[in-house]
Amino acid sequence: MAEDLRALLTQLRPLFAVIPKAKTAKIARGTIDCVSKIPGTSDLQLALCKELVLWARAEKPALLRQRVETRLATLLLETKEYAEALAQLTNLLTEVKGVDDKLLLVEIHLLESKLHFLLKDPPKARTAFTAAKKAANAVYIPPNQQSVIDLQCGILLAEDKEYKTAYSYFFEAFEALNAVEDPRAIFRTNEAGGVAGMISSKAGHQYLGPELDAMKAVADAHSKRSLKSFEKVLRDYKDQLEKDPVMYHHISSLYDTLVEQNLCRLIEPFSRVEISHIAELIELPVDFVEKKLAQMILDKEFAGILDQGAGHIIIFDDPKKDALFSAALETISRIGKVVDSLCQFFSDYALKGFALL
Repeated sequence: MAEDLRALLTQLRPLFAVIPKAKTAKIARGTIDCVSKIPGTSDLQLALCKELVLWARAEKPALLRQRVETRLATLLLETKEYAEALAQLTNLLTEVKGVDDKLLLVEIHLLESKLHFLLKDPPKARTAFTAAKKAANAVYIPPNQQSVIDLQCGILLAEDKEYKTAYSYFFEAFEALNAVEDPRAIFRTNEAGGVAGMISSKAGHQYLGPELDAMKAVADAHSKRSLKSFEKVLRDYKDQLEKDPVMYHHISSLYDTLVEQNLCRLIEPFSRVEISHIAELIELPVDFVEKKLAQMILDKEFAGILDQGAGHIIIFDDPKKDALFSAALETISRIGKVVDSLCQFFSDYALKGFALL
């Protein structure tokens, strides 16, 4: 009865004019929460939030409008309208800082951090997250909100390849939500490492399903270093792996790493080999393999060149580092320090001579 709930909020507006504003905000937000539990109502929730924001601006209950605008930004993020969501938060942030609502400020900064991260701007994502942590230190944070903070911290650490520290934050988020029996706990486990230990734990058994199956399948394929198995997992669990942009980003990175490792292993015995032969061995398209090899050469994964006319790759021996250069540079550096010391000595000596005169 989602449409009926939407109509109810419109019918209640005369009542909202005579009851306290805090009560109005509680009823409106509670109704939106009810609608959010109904599957497939994202568009309806967006429309409902926009209607409430317009009404709140006219009637001027600032508390309700700020909360609903924050909820609207969250919905825009979920529907991948990142630029619009960020614009919404930018206008709201200045206003909320003025009223000093720390809990709402934490929520807004966290949303801002998520949006910057999804827009491929990690430095701004970290800045927004630092602001969220600073606001959170000044007020009591409920467990659910603390789990969101831990999750975002883990995501930013994983982006910096600090996987062990990131895992600890992901696990903290999982335990917090599991303790209050929040169904979102399963999505926190999707981000974590230690797949086997997580699934075999008592808490992990509560969430057995396609999400955990996807995690286990990815871990198994990676442990086998098998591209064929990995591609099969990506096909079989496409919905589970692609619905989370953070998970999809790391899975894609893992796949690229696995391709590079397999290519390095295959070309190792050769000094010159046909690209088509390598593509046949690795069971990938020739064009893809050629581009990947070119990228690996540019990234200095190995030394070599592509002979595109002949369709070959020529692999060079790894260049040996000549110790003479580093020794020569160290000697010159030490001579420079001696010269600087002598210059300082004669300068001080000359100054003393002038002083005596």
